[in-house]
Amino acid sequence: MTSTPFPPELLRDVAKRRTFGIISHPDAGKTTLTEKLLLFGGAIQLAGTVKSRKSARHATSDWMEVEKQRGISVTSSVMQFEYQGNTINLLDTPGHQDFSEDTYRVLTAVDAAVMVIDAAKGVETQTIKLLDVCRLRNTPIITFVNKLDREVRDPFALLSEIEDVLKIECAPVTWPLGTGKAFRGVYHLHENRVLRFAPGEEKRSVAEIINGLGNPQLDALFPMEIGQLRSDVELIGGASAPFDLDAFRAGRQTPVFFGSGINNFGVQEILQALLDWAPPPQPRDGGTRIVEAAEAPFTGFVFKIQANMDPKHRDRIAFFRICSGRYSSGMKVKHVRMGREMKLANALTFMANERVHKEDGVAGDIIGIHNHGQLQIGDTLTEGETLGFRGIPYFSPELFRAARLRDPLKTKQLQKGLRELGEEGAIQVFEQEGGNMLLGAVGQLQFEVVAQRLKDEYKVDAIFESAEIYTARWLTFPDELTRRNFEREQAIRIGQDVDGNPVYLASTRYNLDVTMEKWPKVGFHATREHGQVLR
Repeated sequence: MTSTPFPPELLRDVAKRRTFGIISHPDAGKTTLTEKLLLFGGAIQLAGTVKSRKSARHATSDWMEVEKQRGISVTSSVMQFEYQGNTINLLDTPGHQDFSEDTYRVLTAVDAAVMVIDAAKGVETQTIKLLDVCRLRNTPIITFVNKLDREVRDPFALLSEIEDVLKIECAPVTWPLGTGKAFRGVYHLHENRVLRFAPGEEKRSVAEIINGLGNPQLDALFPMEIGQLRSDVELIGGASAPFDLDAFRAGRQTPVFFGSGINNFGVQEILQALLDWAPPPQPRDGGTRIVEAAEAPFTGFVFKIQANMDPKHRDRIAFFRICSGRYSSGMKVKHVRMGREMKLANALTFMANERVHKEDGVAGDIIGIHNHGQLQIGDTLTEGETLGFRGIPYFSPELFRAARLRDPLKTKQLQKGLRELGEEGAIQVFEQEGGNMLLGAVGQLQFEVVAQRLKDEYKVDAIFESAEIYTARWLTFPDELTRRNFEREQAIRIGQDVDGNPVYLASTRYNLDVTMEKWPKVGFHATREHGQVLR
């Protein structure tokens, strides 16, 4: 911790930041909620419909052509807006499980997360994986149980499942008044008032408020549902834990809200909870010391590279999380990995693919830096100090494909496209002896997206064929002699990743086990840190 007092203006501005991501299983309503948060935050005036994939309008956060065609999110978007005097940085993560690595990288850049649960389906596979990622950093989680206007499971059963499967304590904040066709609204347990449900999709709407659970107006309006609500609330008092701010911020407890994102219902309560309870930017481990968010020296790290957000300009943007200090246009910083100075000019903030030049930024803000190949995922920038923010790993891929061109004259374009897509993390790329490019991914959809992007952005038509690879392991060697001997014997099985690190490409589990047994001094690693150069 720095020994000098924090600058008062910086301390004030950092306290006003809230930086969070939205996580869910596919189709739970994550992108819809993202858009409705923007609507209630005043960032957009009309929400694009996401119910129909054939609609002329698309979700604000889904800017890539393949996302519009498929009606899914496969990239991460960053959106900033002002709300009640605070600056909100919202990071929308890919909803599809095949893009879990991109989601992991985004979650390293947030201070809190909103978890969306489909009220009919409960806890699903991808939700479990994403919460495990959040748990690695004890990220505070707000839970939104969505789609209450449809036929859903019992709310108590849903809470029980969240606690049992995700191992996190639930503290209900709102509770449904009826469900499905009989969904009438929610009761806010902390404020003792009922928010009456009124369907409405594209425009912001304000819920009608009825104060007091004993209010006779409720009996007149909801004679069939109010008795069950009063019974449920009495049961909640004895069965559920009260909300505990410290437990929430430590990642042990999640406040739970019920609503219908597509109908704008319950969205404003999520925004208010983020302002009231989610932490402002937190201290970060800079490798050699803990970096405080309100200290004066500028620091931060790159957590995502995105190529061709604007196809007209063939640009590459590095998404950079500010961890401390203040960004100002034209400032000079130290590129720690390269050991040299670089100038930060014309940084951007984002509203999905809409971009605005950023003149000022503090901890918690995400800025876009025009990148001409000098920045990689995991890179740290400072005002001179040698720091290294960690925790952004590559995982060993589960599927492998070899790229084959339909037009052999486009070899250079293919290599350029794959290298750039590999550097941005869209897919893992391993180059073998002779220049062969091998692709590694978590799921099949990654290959389809890369093929589409190669065609759209690089004018390359490629086919991805199965490769006889079981898994990949990053290699480390105790000395140069061992390295040379290993590489000579295993030349056919060795490739390099986008950062030039050696990788062993095992054909089978047996092949991997035998090789590891024969070379006990060689390190075989299933993960490596972004920006890490292996020796």
